[in-house]
Amino acid sequence: MGLVTEEVRAKAEMYTGDEICREKTKVFLKEISMPNGLLPLKDIEEVGYDRESGVVWLKQKQSITHKFEAIDKLVSYGTEVTAVVQTGKIKKLTGVKSKELLIWVTISEIYTEEKEKITFKSPTTLSRTFPVSAFIVPEDVEPAKEKSTEATDEAAKEEPAKEAPKEEPAKEAVAVKEA
Repeated sequence: MGLVTEEVRAKAEMYTGDEICREKTKVFLKEISMPNGLLPLKDIEEVGYDRESGVVWLKQKQSITHKFEAIDKLVSYGTEVTAVVQTGKIKKLTGVKSKELLIWVTISEIYTEEKEKITFKSPTTLSRTFPVSAFIVPEDVEPAKEKSTEATDEAAKEEPAKEAPKEEPAKEAVAVKEA
């Protein structure tokens, strides 16, 4: 990891463990105005971000290949992904490749245009532009909302449903004649 020196590591925010690393990756992507599904990594071991220099790194147990269905593209993420980031731009990217026809092309830069388009650039300056929407994944439902729904459901189970008061049939008035 050429960008990640001991000096950078010493100043950076670092996290370990898959769950917290996934969460921090989404937070950092949002901070730099990039779509939340841009880095669909799995089994992340470490994430680091030095805000001063903009250096970011992610380590995962094994490389993965992900298909972005909306654009029908395969992207390969190595075990180590590094970059220098700023709002709307990821530069000096390493560890990411995209399949174009029969070959894997290294991606070295990613930037957004007008918040609707995202461009991927190779070291040879070839580039491809796609809609940002292809890289957005729906956010998970907040746990608090799930719990409140569950609590309401449990309360409903514990309290028997109260029946609506039954309306008694109207009594007919009968006139009785005395003889």
